[in-house]
Amino acid sequence: MGAPSSSAAPGAALPANVVDSARGWLVTAGAALSMFTVFGVGYSFGAFFDSITEEFGSGSGATAVVFGITISLSFVLSPFTGALSDRIGPRPVAWMGAASLASGLLLITVVPNIWLAYACYGLGVGFAIACGYVPMVAIVGGWFERQRALALGVAVAGIGLGTLVASPLAAALIEATSWRTAFVTFAIVGATLMLISSLIVAPGPASEPAPARRPLAELWALGDFRILYLCMVSTSFGLFVPFVFVAPYAEDQGNSSFASALLVGIIGGASIVGRLAIGGIANRIGPARLFRTSFLVMAASQFIWLFGGTSYPLLVIFVMIFGSSYGGFIALSPAVAADRFGLKGLGGVIGTWYTAAAFGALFGPFIAGSLLDAVGYWAAILFGSAAALVGWIVLRGLDRDPTATT
Repeated sequence: MGAPSSSAAPGAALPANVVDSARGWLVTAGAALSMFTVFGVGYSFGAFFDSITEEFGSGSGATAVVFGITISLSFVLSPFTGALSDRIGPRPVAWMGAASLASGLLLITVVPNIWLAYACYGLGVGFAIACGYVPMVAIVGGWFERQRALALGVAVAGIGLGTLVASPLAAALIEATSWRTAFVTFAIVGATLMLISSLIVAPGPASEPAPARRPLAELWALGDFRILYLCMVSTSFGLFVPFVFVAPYAEDQGNSSFASALLVGIIGGASIVGRLAIGGIANRIGPARLFRTSFLVMAASQFIWLFGGTSYPLLVIFVMIFGSSYGGFIALSPAVAADRFGLKGLGGVIGTWYTAAAFGALFGPFIAGSLLDAVGYWAAILFGSAAALVGWIVLRGLDRDPTATT
């Protein structure tokens, strides 16, 4: 089967012998760079949380909405960026992401109130994530057959590495300069990295010609899709609680801003281990079984934060366990989708599935922030844990893993 390359005319066939080849791993590295950039910026928001709250005089709930809108829009827009990449290739989509990322970060430095921050940062960074994630995951799948789960794990490890680097870097920049200067720096560097990524990525030889995007109603008729969608809805309500609130929480416990932001970075670093290790294991036993387990571990790990959060070493243990299970969940998502729905139009399918996370991403951080303001951190932590547990319960209805060995 042939697929269009971003450097060739549409319809040009790539040689079949490049499947599972070094060229595929180069594309995987380019995809990882894209995800490193957009998620590094998006998940570093916790380092800016206190500065933005103070600048605009907003409460925890209102400030958390900036992050909520960003992540929510990234999921809402993913079906369109995924399907667009299926049709025109990932390179133009990456260009749009670079422009959007820079615009959103630069505009938030000049807006006078939190309401405009919602629009500028939320839309700009949210669209950039939509461009830099789902389309890149989809093209990696088209370069591999035998090592697909491992390659996808390597690609999405860029998310963890970006989180590991960007959050403590943001804290250091804010402390040395200001939160506005930190955003300007991220805008310049982030757009540059996205443009570099666009020069590397291309659709693979195992990709199939892009069909019309399958609407949610059509996919909803599939039992497995319904379960995966509902699981994502429930889990997403609490998934981002540690990303937004663990750094401010640690500062409230008397830790430095850098040490506090480092906790978010450790989530990213631990997620790399989860993505790579679990991706390799999934090649042998099938992804769905490990996919289920990751939700249970995410739910249970937050009790370490709840009961031991006054100790910084215990906070480190919490974020390491949470990050590893979160990384496994992210790494296995595209593999589960590919196994059950095929490679044809995979970008659009994954994007449609990920719209489920828009509900929780939009309302989850606001609910957790409101619980924090009204009751305390313990309520926000329990909220996050309960959301992951509900996701695990829903996922138990998933049919037997079609790739699992008996």
